[in-house]
Amino acid sequence: MSQRPNRFVFVAGLHRTGTSLLARILGAHTAVGGIEGTPVPENEGCYLQGGIPHTACDGRPGHYATDPHQHHTEGSRWNTLETQQRILSDWSPWLDRGKPWWLEKSPVNLTRMRLYQQLFPTSQFVVILRHPEMMAAALAKWVDHEPDALIRYALDAYDLVAGDLPFLHAALVIRYEDLVARPDVTRQALFAFLDCEDHDPGIALRDGNADYAAAYRATGDLAGRLTNWGYGAGGKVAGFTPLCAHPLRRVEEATVRVLTAQADEK
Repeated sequence: MSQRPNRFVFVAGLHRTGTSLLARILGAHTAVGGIEGTPVPENEGCYLQGGIPHTACDGRPGHYATDPHQHHTEGSRWNTLETQQRILSDWSPWLDRGKPWWLEKSPVNLTRMRLYQQLFPTSQFVVILRHPEMMAAALAKWVDHEPDALIRYALDAYDLVAGDLPFLHAALVIRYEDLVARPDVTRQALFAFLDCEDHDPGIALRDGNADYAAAYRATGDLAGRLTNWGYGAGGKVAGFTPLCAHPLRRVEEATVRVLTAQADEK
């Protein structure tokens, strides 16, 4: 039997939402090879490629996800064979060809999923969300924005994701809060989505939201929009309907089954 061709799994999410933690969990699987040992922040592939220009104006925390110029879709000028070949050439030295899944984690993936699907048609996407109040409190250490502005930024970015999901063949949306509250179940869903056997990397998780118990409380329209993602003002977390799409029905059903069981446990 010939070896299965390498496929990309892209991890996407706003800064300070748990993308690095999620990548560590996925990258610990024997079937997954991530970009490692690089001289760039968090081993993020966006810094290692020249196919899509990435300058200091791109990917800025608290800004990039709502910048229309950084939302790359099927109509992007970078939807070319040359771009695909350049990215593959630039990333290949950091990837393990012996592993069927290639993992790439960069926050800007959140606004590039539709383009990446064109460049790498068999790729899959895992998006991680975090309560916008907590994300705003954590991101405030990095940027000088008002709390309302950061909460609105997160919600606008999540709306962008919701608009892109119907165009993606294989995408899974999880929440940071579910990952840290029920790590075993969430991990099982992640590997079901990749059609891999479950693997416990033994990574200890803690609820980082506890660090922001006094986070700014959303009000008005912002508080109302939180409910679209199973959140409430004051850091409250409620149920969340699984968001999963996959071209193979058995994979999608297996993933949703795990996530539904997680929801039933609450």
